[in-house]
Order: sequence, then C-alpha cells, then structure tokens
Amino acid sequence: MSGGKRIGRPSKGKNGFHSSSYEEDSLSLDVRVEENLLAIVGGDENQPTPIHSVPLMSSFNDRIRPILDAVDQLRHLMVMKEGIQLPTIVVVGDQSSGKSSVLESLAGISLPRGQGICTRVPLIMRLQHHTSLIPEMFLEFNGKTTQTDEANVADDINIATEEIAGSGKGISDAPLTLVIKKNGVPDLTMVDLPGITRVPVHGQPDNIYEQIAGIVMQYIQPEESIILNVLPASVDFTTCESIRMSRQVDKTGERTLAVVTKADKAPEGLLEKVTADDVNIGLGYVCVRNRIGDESYDNARMEEANLFATHPLLSRIDKSIVGIPVLAKKLMQVQATIMAKCWPEIVRKINEKLNGNVTELNRMPKAMSSVAEFLTAFMEFIGSVKESLTKILVRGEYDEYPDDPNMHGVARVVEMFNQYSDELFNCPESEHTRNFLMDEIRVLDDAKAIALPNFLPRHAFLSLLQRKVERVSHIPFGFVEKAWAYFENVVWCVSRHHTENYPQVLLTTKRACQNLMVKMREQSTDWVSELVQMEKLTDYTCNPEYLNEWNMLMSHRQTFIDEVQKNESSKMKIEGFGEVEIVNLRAYQPLLSQAFDLKMRMTAYWKIVSRRLVDCMALHLQLCVRNLVSKELEKEIVTELMATNGGKLEMMLEEAPSVAAKRKRLNASIELLREAKDVLSNIMGNVSA
Repeated sequence: MSGGKRIGRPSKGKNGFHSSSYEEDSLSLDVRVEENLLAIVGGDENQPTPIHSVPLMSSFNDRIRPILDAVDQLRHLMVMKEGIQLPTIVVVGDQSSGKSSVLESLAGISLPRGQGICTRVPLIMRLQHHTSLIPEMFLEFNGKTTQTDEANVADDINIATEEIAGSGKGISDAPLTLVIKKNGVPDLTMVDLPGITRVPVHGQPDNIYEQIAGIVMQYIQPEESIILNVLPASVDFTTCESIRMSRQVDKTGERTLAVVTKADKAPEGLLEKVTADDVNIGLGYVCVRNRIGDESYDNARMEEANLFATHPLLSRIDKSIVGIPVLAKKLMQVQATIMAKCWPEIVRKINEKLNGNVTELNRMPKAMSSVAEFLTAFMEFIGSVKESLTKILVRGEYDEYPDDPNMHGVARVVEMFNQYSDELFNCPESEHTRNFLMDEIRVLDDAKAIALPNFLPRHAFLSLLQRKVERVSHIPFGFVEKAWAYFENVVWCVSRHHTENYPQVLLTTKRACQNLMVKMREQSTDWVSELVQMEKLTDYTCNPEYLNEWNMLMSHRQTFIDEVQKNESSKMKIEGFGEVEIVNLRAYQPLLSQAFDLKMRMTAYWKIVSRRLVDCMALHLQLCVRNLVSKELEKEIVTELMATNGGKLEMMLEEAPSVAAKRKRLNASIELLREAKDVLSNIMGNVSA
C-alpha cells in the first residue's frame, strides 16, 4: 500500500479492546479522498449535456464508485444510530408531484404506482453502473436480502413494504433498500420518502401528515443531507409543503436542489418560475418531462430532448438545467461535493466514537466467570472502600468527591463538633447569671446540718453538679446520633459507588453496613451513658485552671456581700459574670457567703466538665472511625458475605442488568464501528492504488 501509514494495533485493555485509536494517518486518507472527489466535481456543470446522451452514467463513475460504495456500506452497517450522519440525497415532494417518475427515469425501472401514497417506507435506492448487460437487483429489509428483476421489482417492493409497514395504507420509518446494478445508470444513492399529504384517505391514520412530516424531517434535518425537492410545474412553488419543510432546515437553500416535473403539462410561466427563484433553491433547478404511458426510457428521453429543443416556451430555458441526463449529472456532482465536504468529519467521528466506546468499556469492571475472579475483585473492592473512607473520614481528602460537600468528611465532622460545643457552652446550664445564686441557696437550704456554719457541704456541690449534668445529657446523646447518621451515609455512599456493578455484592454490603452502623451507634451510646454517669458520680480535675478560676472569682466575694448589705441598688457587676440581679438576695444574707462560694466552684468546674464532654467525644469518635475503617467494616462485610446463600460465592458473580446491558451495547457498538474502520481502511487502499 502506498501513501499513509499502516494500521497499527495498540495494547489491549482489560476487556480485550484497544484503548487508543488505530494508528492510521487519517489526515492523509481524508485529504486524498477529498482531493479525488473534488477532482470529480471539477467538471463544468453548466456545459449542456447532448440531447442524446445515452447512457446516463458519467465518465467519473469508476472514480466515485468506491467512495459511494463505502458510504453505502456505512449506511448498511447503520452507523447513523451511533450519531454519525452520512451524506445522503433525500427525495421529497408533495403527493402526486412526480417523484416516482423522476426516480424511474434515473433508474430505468418501474416503481409502484397507484392512488394515494405509493411509497410507505423510506426507499433507499442504490444505483450502480454495471458493465454487464444483464441487470442485477435485490431488496434488503428486516435483515434479509431478496432477489428481484425489472419485470417484478414493483411487485416485490410492494410485498416488502407490506412486510415492513403492514397491509393497508399506513407508513413506517423502517427503511427498505433497493440495489440496482445496471448498465448505463448513474452512480447514485438516494432516499425516496413518502409523498407529503395533509388529508388522510380511507384506511390511513388521522395523523398521517404528522407521521410523514416526522420521517421527512428526520432525513432532511442533518447538515449532511442534500434535499432533492420534486415540484410539479403546474403549481405555485411557494405553496408546496415540501418547500416549506426544506426551508425550515435549510434556510439559505445551499443544500436544496429542485427538479421540476410535468414541464410539458404546464409550460406557461415555467421559465419565469425557475429564473425568479422565489423559494430560494441554492443548488438550482432542473426541468424534466415525465415518461408517458408505455414509452421506453430511451424514447422518453428523446421526447424530452425534443420538447426542450422545439417547444416555443420551453426551448427558451437554458439547456444546462433541462433533462434527465442533466439531472443525473448534477446529482452525481452534488453527491461528490457533499462527500468531499463530509468525509473528514465522518472519519473523525468514527475514530472518536470508537475510541470513546473502547475507553468506556475498559473502565468497566471485568465480567467475572469464576469464584477466584470474584474473590480477587472482592478484595479489590474492600481495599478501595477502605482507602476511600480513610481519605474522607481520617485524612480529610476529598479528591474522589470534589463537587459533593457532604462527602468532605473531616470538614463536616468538625462542623458538627463546633455546633455540639456551641450548644453545650450556650445552653441554659452554662448561663451563670440566670437566677444568680438562687439554685445554690436552695441546695444549701436543703443541706442544713448541725455543723459549723463556715464549712461548705460537699454533697450540696455534688447535688448541684448532678442536676446540671442531667439537664445537658441530651446534647451528647443527640450528637452521637447525628454523627453516626452521617458516618452511615458516607460509608454507604462509598460502598455503593464501588459495588454498583455487582448487585449481589451491593445487597450484601448494604446489609453489612446497616448492621455495623447499629452496633457502632450502640457502642457510642453506651460510652456516652458511661461518660455522663462518671461526671455525675464525683467531681474531679487536675487541671490547674480550676483553682485559678475559682480564686479569681472568689476575690470578689466580700465586695459582693457588702453591696448586697448596702441595700442601695438592685444590680451589680461581677468580673466574669457581668451584671447580675441582687435585690432578691437580701432575704438570704446568712447563706450568701456559702452560696457565693458554691457558685464560683461550680462556675469554674463547669467549664472543665463542658470541655471534657467535647474533648472526650472527639477522641472517642476518632477511635471509632479508625476502627471502623481499618477492621470493623471489612470483618462485617465478609461475615455477611459468607452468611449469604449459605456461603455459595457463585451466587455473587451476576452483573446488574443495567451493567450487562451497557456492556452488550458497547460491544455491539465497537463491533459496528470496527467494521466501519475496515471500510475506511479499504477506501484508503483504493485511493492509494
């Protein structure tokens, strides 16, 4: 093979497909194919075709045929369902516009005729010049191929149409391909669509217009489509529904060619119509005469040539835009032009789509066929889950979930701890100015004993402490519930992410996570209960801040007692408290000194208790999370796995239906696109030759 690089074979991924594109010189292929096609188009299309130009085929048939075959092969492979549009000449026209007559003249065969819609499915007509004088014809539909001939082709098309669209007058968007290999026909591929009608006839659905319009728009909308608009000479072009539709998708008319039929039936004003171009036909007009009755195709063309040469009105029309031979040549030139324009994009899209599908397939987990493979994948899953949870809940990394703030674990836990701390330090029990000294006085009043008056009863302090701890105990319990609810959500999200492709493992993991979270939550709840009980049991701290705080607060005792005894004001300021009410305290002056001491002791000690409830909780949860990640989760999942189905691991091999369907779809797409690559490779060889 000369020119360009040979097709390479890169390394395979875990699913057995190449993870990069073929190492072919696609640009070289694109350029050579495009240059070849542009050379084909290079002829002067304005030169008139001799009136007896028989056969219709042009001298560049042999050069365009390989390219056209390639496009037809791609169409047969249905690459369009992969989002790859192919250059197509789409024949549209209102009902009874003469579409069938035009196509018959180009193909030299008889198509179905009759009242109403004759074409009920998209008919892909592949015309190919054939050196043999014996034509070859066959139909392709519903995955099968049937032979036909000139005498029976119309009947066979009707039979195939009924099989596709059903008997009656309904339509279908499933295509029917007619391949015609015949001496003298132009190398063309065209799609003939049902004629547009607004009024349903008997046996047609009420929404027949909408159905036909949907099919027409489906084919003419892609930028790669050339619209061959068939217009009868007898109508005002601006009123044709086919013109309205084509202008919707091709406003500039740059990809619309018009063929005007029945020129002999309405010659008056035809020259003015095609000259004025009120409907903006960018690729121009071709006027033709329909074959009449049993005329042979050769005779029909001779009559057509004579008509445009001798008719007093029609002879004034430029010979470069009249006659079936001109139409054939123009269509071939348009076809070559659109191929030259679209070919590089087709190559690029096939490469891009194939590489993308291969990459996506290789990213999918390998389908498991044995217990050993499952165990290997399972251990990888466990390792992945542990690593992800370590990142999220221990190290504070969130690169796996950059856009999901809820999965930024350490940051969210710190936020919860800050809220927990604020709630403890701002709860009513931490508000020391509220009912200043009244709780202490009531406790001391209940702790009266026959003893010296300047001794502070310890059980009074403990009673007050127990009451305060009990009142705030709901806060750490609530925090534990909130924290473990968050941990459960994170663990489940991570586990689900790593097991979503294996439904059996996913269910097992979900049960394991739920069971483990119940256990861990119960352990933390029991621990908090013990912590609360310890705080209520006794008072102790070795923190020197306690004594420093108490001594500082007690230094204001005498000033406070003197102010109360003065009986001059209702409030006073105390350092560390701010302004407090003292008017109600004058009735309890014998207990003021002890109550003040008890208040200051509790104030200093309560700071220690509150910090301990926060600090110990933080240490406890960090230990629990580390145990959860390092051993508890793995142990729970393995235990649940072995308990599932009596330990029969074979039950775990099944893929999720969605995953299996995706794998099947990707494999089918890759196979199709690889065949398309082979088609492109063959074209490269032909062009090089």
